[in-house]
Amino acid sequence: ARGQVYVFQRTPHPVRVFDRDGRFWRAWGAGRFLLPHGCRFDPQGHLWLTDVGRQQVMEFTPEGRLLRAFGVRNRPGDDARHFNRPADVAFASGGDFYVADGYGNARVVRFSRAGQFRQAWGRRGTGPGQFHLVHALVVDAAGRVYVADRENHRIQVFGPNGKFLAQWRQVGVPFGLFLTRDQRVFVADGLANTISIYDLQGRRLARWGGTGRASGLMRRAHSLCVDDRGAVYVAEVNGRRVQKFILAPVAPSR
Repeated sequence: ARGQVYVFQRTPHPVRVFDRDGRFWRAWGAGRFLLPHGCRFDPQGHLWLTDVGRQQVMEFTPEGRLLRAFGVRNRPGDDARHFNRPADVAFASGGDFYVADGYGNARVVRFSRAGQFRQAWGRRGTGPGQFHLVHALVVDAAGRVYVADRENHRIQVFGPNGKFLAQWRQVGVPFGLFLTRDQRVFVADGLANTISIYDLQGRRLARWGGTGRASGLMRRAHSLCVDDRGAVYVAEVNGRRVQKFILAPVAPSR
């Protein structure tokens, strides 16, 4: 909300803060994380980070003060208290939050605003409601949960309680998801290295990118976010950089 860009990465100073133009401001988190992965802000402005090595999902102030941690540190599992390499977290308007759990497990875990375990769903497989690497997820204004089922090359859509609603097949290999306030779903395809925009029915509105080192091309597009001005920030694993894109208005394709 303050226009600052947070990058979570696997370096000695894992949380780095920049302004909108890429000027470095500060860093924090030294010695706190093992394998940084997911990075999200919740509606209250708190920063949530997932660590696939520590087996935890953590809530921080933007300045780096730990507020809450979920999951037993360094202890994988598949019950109400444990994760197995959790990848991402998403927030519903009512206060519940969902964890993509993730690399070791194959499930989505739902918690109340207070952090109480509500439910989990999913198991390894290719059928509806089954997963093969739950890598990212977002929640729309109606409470529907969109899950990047990465290695099954699809996005699955669920009701708030885990009821399977739909699947989007023509999305490439979805690594990263972001949902904007106007309810558009941005998808980072980490294999084709493209960014696509979809409406909530799964219709593609725009697409750009490709594989390469040049500006506008990407190498292992992993995650992305969109700021309040509509700029898109894409984090590349193999490219070891963040690229910023400014979009022209888009209309549904025919």
